[in-house]
Amino acid sequence: MKIHSNETQELLITVLISIGSLFLWLGGLFFLHLILRLVGVPTQYLSMVESLSTAVTVAALLGGGYLAYRELNEQANLRHLEIVDRLFVELNSAENIAARRWIFQNLPNEPEPESEISSLPDEGRDAVKTVLNSLDRVAFLTQKDWIPEDMIMPWMNPMIVKAWVKLSPYVAYERQRRKEPDYYEQAQELAQRCLTWRKENLPDAEITWLEDAL
Repeated sequence: MKIHSNETQELLITVLISIGSLFLWLGGLFFLHLILRLVGVPTQYLSMVESLSTAVTVAALLGGGYLAYRELNEQANLRHLEIVDRLFVELNSAENIAARRWIFQNLPNEPEPESEISSLPDEGRDAVKTVLNSLDRVAFLTQKDWIPEDMIMPWMNPMIVKAWVKLSPYVAYERQRRKEPDYYEQAQELAQRCLTWRKENLPDAEITWLEDAL
């Protein structure tokens, strides 16, 4: 494999800088050794080089470890911000807002799924599937340890909790009818996390349904 000339130059520059730094370090230590000898401090050059080089190496390792930790932390923050942005786009898309509004306004507070599912209009079926699929996607993006919940729960949980309160009876009925216990299981787990967070942080909050809500 051929190496491009600019890569060769960069490699040569790196080697020269490393060699130059080594000679500067050794020369500086030798100069310090001479000064100490002149002022009457007995020193051995090789021992001094070994001791100070070890100390510098340890300091460099500690400094490098700190820089690596900061870089990893910054990368984690960038990843969290990217996830938050994707969640915001997902939950606040025009399609999802319209679907949730249909569910809030048209599904009863005390549903009877067995008799109601067959009479759902196409618009209602599309709305239910849109919201459930969205909840599954949000559940995937917020898997455990992927993102701190305090970054997302304060603004995300009302949308999910209100949707799940309306949809959970229908999901339970479909699981039984289909004989698929894992039917939208991840969406249910997400809703339960939101409900738990809401109970712990907003114990007095209540879910209300408004006909003319924005």
